[in-house]
Amino acid sequence: MRRKPYLRSFASLVALAGLAITPVAALSEPAVTGAPTLAKSAGAPPAARPMTRAEILLLAEKVADHQIAMLAAGQVHPRNAADSTDPRGWVQGAFFIGLMHLADRSQSPQYRDFLMARGESNRWELGRRLYHADDHAVGQAYLWASRHGAGPEALAPMRKAFDLILANPPHADFAFIERPAGAGDPLCFDRWCWCDALFMSPPAFIELSQVTGDPRYTAFAKAEFWAATDYLLDTDSGLYFRDSRFFDRRGENGEKIFWSRGNGWVFAGLANILTHLPKADPDRAKFEALFKTMAARLISVQKPDGYWNSSLLGDPKGSLPESSGTGFFVYGLAWGIENGLLDPAAYGPHVDLGWQALTRSVHDNGKLGWVQPISDRPELNTFDDSQIYGVGAFLLAATAVADLQEKPGAQPKTRRKR
Repeated sequence: MRRKPYLRSFASLVALAGLAITPVAALSEPAVTGAPTLAKSAGAPPAARPMTRAEILLLAEKVADHQIAMLAAGQVHPRNAADSTDPRGWVQGAFFIGLMHLADRSQSPQYRDFLMARGESNRWELGRRLYHADDHAVGQAYLWASRHGAGPEALAPMRKAFDLILANPPHADFAFIERPAGAGDPLCFDRWCWCDALFMSPPAFIELSQVTGDPRYTAFAKAEFWAATDYLLDTDSGLYFRDSRFFDRRGENGEKIFWSRGNGWVFAGLANILTHLPKADPDRAKFEALFKTMAARLISVQKPDGYWNSSLLGDPKGSLPESSGTGFFVYGLAWGIENGLLDPAAYGPHVDLGWQALTRSVHDNGKLGWVQPISDRPELNTFDDSQIYGVGAFLLAATAVADLQEKPGAQPKTRRKR
């Protein structure tokens, strides 16, 4: 196969972006001193001047450039798990999904070139585990690449994998039962038994139907999405348990435990599903109703400082900021306003407050802080904690907020659905 001109090494990509490859030692940053304290982050911050669309995208590019430089140098944050280095895994896949939104809006070509080069270097393959949703996330970037010049060859491996899934649908139970160390993933991982999966996999299946005209991919995604939702959604709260282990667990004050980033995956995943689900689809109204229910619940638990608690129903007093869940929530809320599903008067202030919080998470060099490390539950983090998927969430939020600034004072427009 002839190699495309945009296939370059990481070093070339960073040079293309106007970034120098800094020695590894220089990119390994010490812990930041003077990070916000609990007391400083507990109350509402002073009002900030609204940013223009150009300013928002400039900040997004700064954050993206820093992350690309770190990847080019082979650097990941010390608290990242080993799967952060997998170019086909969910950690980088989430970054690619955010980056493709930036590439659609930036005047700079390096983000498109980066995505194209990564796809080609991956040979457009998904992760190694056929059924595992985490290994499908990168497929969303391949679908984007296919629309932007890579052509049908970017979809061939994914279509082959998804056809195999359709021919051999999984029948595992949704109960999350951990296996002994070294024995592999829980058996339920063959299905979407943890809420993160609803961001990773169904948007790729649904968009593939729109590209190929084959409705089977959407039919599968909808059936599995609603099966997972019936199992994981707590109807009393309108929020998702991360998995079945958390059904009976409670927080320090007896509250149910709903993980911020886990619900962020779902909420952002719903926005991405609705982006590609045809308006005439018989399930569209059901998806929209779920999206609106989550949106209303989420703004009710946003903290005065603009962030969301790592444990959504936990005590917000004195809690630390957390930017990955916040990024996904800001993205979903801004997307909902832009697409006419959410009232700008009711939800716009929450988008503004959340965006201001996210801007305070960015270090001077473009590094995104306050990102909870890889986990499956609420945990503590610091201003120095930065993770690749958190940058993906930030880019999604930034581009959606920028879209709202495109025509100041204009009514939110609804994007054309394919």
